[in-house]
Amino acid sequence: MEITWYGHSCFRLTERSMATVVTDPYDCKQVGYEPLKVKGGVVTVSHNTPGHNLISAVKGYSHLIDGPGEFEIGGVFITGIQTNGHSRKAENEPRNTMYLFDYNGINVLHLGDLNRVPSQAEVEAIGPVHVALVPVGAGGSLTAIKATEVISLLEPNIVIPMHYATPHTASTPQKLEPLSRFLKEMGLSNVEPVPTLKVTGISSLPDETRVVILQYQMNNS
Repeated sequence: MEITWYGHSCFRLTERSMATVVTDPYDCKQVGYEPLKVKGGVVTVSHNTPGHNLISAVKGYSHLIDGPGEFEIGGVFITGIQTNGHSRKAENEPRNTMYLFDYNGINVLHLGDLNRVPSQAEVEAIGPVHVALVPVGAGGSLTAIKATEVISLLEPNIVIPMHYATPHTASTPQKLEPLSRFLKEMGLSNVEPVPTLKVTGISSLPDETRVVILQYQMNNS
């Protein structure tokens, strides 16, 4: 399977003969990237804000998932798990849905705008995570420090950071933290970005958690 990053929290997950999934399509005016142009059969929305819910930017989609539940579409098993908004103290907090995508046994977890460290019981309910797409730049979601805590609980083989400050986000109202802060928390300095992540099977995954930085892909469909 192949994972491509289109900026902010938007990814495209593809695998031959299986459904293509696009996560959290955004309104470019809100997040600062180029207008989004991407194709996919399934769209997932983690929470209902303009930086994550512009489904009209996805061409050719036939299924929209915007909340918790279990789904099987085009050979992909998708599980939506509600996170934020559990406590009575945070009744006005926007609901967030994490999505676990099972592509032939390769589990990819998109954390959406998760803003707290999940409990051990919640982590165990998710099950094994091979690739975790993790917000690391605060701005309503995980800070760099909290992101590292979540990663230590999930123990994924690969971590792909998302939702952090880039030159494209400089003029937007939402003030995000830079990627460098997260890398420092992870004890990393130089991580060379790659265009996409390709996973050929579970046996190809690293034994120790590895951080993979994806290059922002503009206007690819």
